[in-house]
Amino acid sequence: MRTNIVLDDELIDEAFKFSQAIYTKKELIETALKEYVNNRKRKNLKELKGQIKFSDDYDYKKMREIK
Repeated sequence: MRTNIVLDDELIDEAFKFSQAIYTKKELIETALKEYVNNRKRKNLKELKGQIKFSDDYDYKKMREIK
């Protein structure tokens, strides 16, 4: 999708300092959007804490031993 937006040049310059493998504004924006979406997905998973019921015989340590 082609979109024209006005970006804060100082913020873009600062973002480039943290991204050694990114050389274009397009790559920078796409990476930032991916990180934003992933961060939101993780936040939604944290909201599930304490709401998932496990069976009484569930043993996560035993499952780690299976190779």
